[in-house]
Formats: sequence, structure tokens, C-alpha cells
Amino acid sequence: MRIGELSKRTGVSPRSLRYYEEQGLLTSSRSDAGQRHYSDAEVERVSLIRQLFDAGMSSQVIAAVLPCVETPSDPDVVELAFATMTRVRDRIDADIAHLIQTRDALDVLIEANSRHRAGLSTTSEPVPRSA
Repeated sequence: MRIGELSKRTGVSPRSLRYYEEQGLLTSSRSDAGQRHYSDAEVERVSLIRQLFDAGMSSQVIAAVLPCVETPSDPDVVELAFATMTRVRDRIDADIAHLIQTRDALDVLIEANSRHRAGLSTTSEPVPRSA
């Protein structure tokens, strides 16, 4: 199938499919006219690639994990994929912890601003603005 058909079947843009190929995540053959042609198996592969991207993996990490799909009985490949996915999860956990700290710091500022706003609404005279 050509790239347009793969795009329709997977819901992934042709631009993304070309990117996947540039990154070595997807393969195609070329016609004499240079058009990309994909096998039916690439539909499932694109679905898996999307799942991996949705799980927070970069294209470089996905490239490291995909051999596990291609050689699922190789214990070294399976172990590498596991370690890679675990590292990604640990990075996501650290990002979440940092975001929680950032949100908490923002909550402190919002609370201070809320107290300030409440004080302004009880002031009887307007505060003059300086130029």
C-alpha cells in the first residue's frame, strides 16, 4: 500500500510516517517512480509506534525497544527493552514530582495574591497610581 493508504488506515499523517521511516522505526520499499510502498504488517507496527509515543517515549527510545518485537525470544533484547521502558517511567515519575512541586509553589503565590485582592476590595479609598 502507498503512504496515503497507510495514513488512512492508521490515522497517522503521511508526514509522521515519513518521520518514522527517517528514524528507522518503519520501513518501506520503493517503486520505480520512487513512491513508498508498505506491507500490511506496517499497520500494526504504526499502531505500536503510536502506543510507544503515547507512553512518553522518544523516537530514539522507541528504536531501542522495537527489536524486542522483532526478536521476542532473545532474552538480551527483552531485558534491554525492559530496562529502557523502566528508565522512561522513572523519568516520567521525576517529571511528575517536579510538576507537583511547581504547582505547589504556584498555589502559594495564588493564595498570597488572593489575600492581596481581598485587602484591596475592603479599602475605602482608591489607591493612586504612579506614572
